[in-house]
Amino acid sequence: MNVKAICFGAAVVLSASAGMAPAAALDEPDIMGPFFTDASMKTLKPLDEFKVVFTALPAEKQEAMKNACKRQVQQPYTAFCANVNTLGGHN
Repeated sequence: MNVKAICFGAAVVLSASAGMAPAAALDEPDIMGPFFTDASMKTLKPLDEFKVVFTALPAEKQEAMKNACKRQVQQPYTAFCANVNTLGGHN
C-alpha cells in the first residue's frame, strides 16, 4: 500500500514538473529579449526580424521553444508562439 502511494506521489510530482519545464524556455529574459522591439518585451519584432533571431539560436533552444509553444495557448505568449509555430512548421 505504501509503495503504491509513493509511486503515485512521484508520478504526480514528475508530471507537474514536466508540465512546467517547457514554459521555462519562454521565461528566460536573456533569450526572449531579442525577439522584442522594447525593453518591456511587449512589442514583437516583425516576422522577418523575428526569424533572424530565432534561426540564430542554438538548435536545442529552438526545439525547447517549439515544444513550449505546442502547449502554450494563452497570454502573454500567444503572439510569440504563433511566430514560433509558423517558423517551426507547426501551422
